[in-house]
Amino acid sequence: MAVVYRKIEKRDNEILSRLIKKVFVEFGIDMPGTVYTDPTTDALYELFQTPRSVYWIAEENEKILGGCGIYPTEGLPTGYAELVKLYLSADARGKGIGNTLMQKSIESAREMNYTHLYLESFPALSKAVSLYERNGFVMLKQSLGSSVHYACTIWMDREL
Repeated sequence: MAVVYRKIEKRDNEILSRLIKKVFVEFGIDMPGTVYTDPTTDALYELFQTPRSVYWIAEENEKILGGCGIYPTEGLPTGYAELVKLYLSADARGKGIGNTLMQKSIESAREMNYTHLYLESFPALSKAVSLYERNGFVMLKQSLGSSVHYACTIWMDREL
């Protein structure tokens, strides 16, 4: 069966929270100042009810494989949104699913008239960072906005 891409639903909260936290444990980045300890990770459906935000889910045979979204993070420059929470289960990686989720998020950002996307990441997520670079994101020397994820050490930006 083919991978289906859809917007987040309330029933996805628990499964997504477990999937994201498992990725953080897998890569050894399950620490304070990350999505791992952010209480919104347990309530992503509610978080993405914020105006000018969206979260895309990839699923196959009704099993969630991962997700990615955009969010108007407080304190970002005018026209910016943040590309957030691009996470995939281990068995979904390397199949183009993450890239498709990111493309859907980028297209959504354009439709919402954002001019730039910003993101934060970690060196441990080097495959994701490489994906971002292949899709036009460039490294920044410092963070933008008021993200609560102060442990992140990679910041990137892309013009839309």
